[in-house]
Amino acid sequence: MSSNTQRSFGWLALLTAIVAAVTFGVVALLVNIFERKQEARNPFVKVAEVTEVSTDPKPWGLNFPQQYEDYLKTVNDDYTDFGGNHALPPSKLEKHPWLKRLFAGYAFSIDYREARGHAHMLSDQEVTKRVTEVQQAGACLHCHASIIPTYRRIGLESMGKEATEEALAEGYQWDAVLAGFQAVSQKNYEEVHAELTKTPDGVAKAEDGDPHMGGAHPVSCIDCHDPETMSIRVTRPGFILGIDKLAKSDAPVPHLPSIQEWRDKGSKGNYDPNTMATRQEMRSFVCGQCHVEYYCANKMTLTFPWSNGLKMEQLEAEWDNTEFPEGGKFYDYVHKETGTKVYKAQHPEFELWSQGIHARSGVSCSDCHMPYEKKGATKVSSHWVRSPMLNINKACQTCHNIPEQEIVDRVAVIQDRTEQLIDRAAAAMTEMLDAIIAAQEAGVSDDDLAPVRDLQRKAMWRLDYIASENSKGFHARQEAARILAESVDYSRQAIAMCYKLMGSSTPADVAKTFDEADRLASVAESN
Repeated sequence: MSSNTQRSFGWLALLTAIVAAVTFGVVALLVNIFERKQEARNPFVKVAEVTEVSTDPKPWGLNFPQQYEDYLKTVNDDYTDFGGNHALPPSKLEKHPWLKRLFAGYAFSIDYREARGHAHMLSDQEVTKRVTEVQQAGACLHCHASIIPTYRRIGLESMGKEATEEALAEGYQWDAVLAGFQAVSQKNYEEVHAELTKTPDGVAKAEDGDPHMGGAHPVSCIDCHDPETMSIRVTRPGFILGIDKLAKSDAPVPHLPSIQEWRDKGSKGNYDPNTMATRQEMRSFVCGQCHVEYYCANKMTLTFPWSNGLKMEQLEAEWDNTEFPEGGKFYDYVHKETGTKVYKAQHPEFELWSQGIHARSGVSCSDCHMPYEKKGATKVSSHWVRSPMLNINKACQTCHNIPEQEIVDRVAVIQDRTEQLIDRAAAAMTEMLDAIIAAQEAGVSDDDLAPVRDLQRKAMWRLDYIASENSKGFHARQEAARILAESVDYSRQAIAMCYKLMGSSTPADVAKTFDEADRLASVAESN
């Protein structure tokens, strides 16, 4: 073979090798792309059956391991300046002693701690002194427990229908859920808690004679997801009834376009968020099932006060116009120091978010507290529900293209200023209580004190509304500042009215009629 022939054969072999290598690489790349696309199309493999009784999150975790791992992380969240998790959450009463006076006569004056993650919701409630030392209503479990199958079971039983595990697993069954919800709303906490364990949870199997068909679980997968389609949904009757009231009101809802569309079409029937809301609205509604203002004691069925709208004074107006079924005007508790019937705000995150720029911009609760993350080829919503300040890159910088430290500083300014306003309102509130007690001890009649008590109720409601809301003003900073300014104003009006009723003109005159040290000592002992 000539040298030229050998050289040509070598080049041919090299070229063949290069083509083969390139071909192999291209094929491997295409296979990889195909596999990633398949992963994206099929984000989970169903290895465990879940139904409408699957309140235990473990079988859901077999199908959705990433989301389940995230859910379990809510046990160990870091703590931020204004909320988060701890092995033992810090006491708000020790940090802010004025809260004892705000809640005097109410269980929150005994034990009130920082909130923790979803996985803690039920266990923390079971051990708080508010429950162990004070008789509480079972309605509290509406949000702290995965309770819908229990509502359904009790509802079916009250309707004379079969309530076996198979019957409970058939579907959501709104009529039965509503009947059960209404039936347990006025039972005490221990009774309703016991009912939870009588309901199958999809995992525990009862032995003969054992009344415990399942376990009591905190809010879990089934509370926000349809077990058949896995789509997000709302399940809580309090929210479903409340959002229907809101839809039927005249309140502007620019951040909830599906409600406006329903109104424009004639508002026929009831507004059903599960069939009418947009997916983006649902990403807030699932949170608004529980992060709201509500009444959950046992004088009437658990209620979301949204008949007039979602603003603070619109909620207050509904409470002002509410009568208990057995008669008498609505109130949450009688203030122990003054005897005034007052309202207790819960944690109106959904309502305050509704007044803020994020809601008006179409940003949902989930966008910030459960931001999307890339896991392999799949985009998933993080189920490590936590403060956006612990996940700024994914929670904030997706929209805000500014340095992380600048975001931290901006949020700190809002929350610090809100905290300072809360302290100012708290100082005014405590001085108001002193003035009212002084007026009572000076012999001012209840009739003359009636307008003062109205001012007290307004001042305390506004202070509690922002102090109890978990964003420390971030969800709607100007609205929070407005509400706290009104609280200060109402407290000061009440103080001035007390001076006038006592024929006094200065705080010093009031102090003469009132021994502050003795009174504080008696309050401390009673709490």
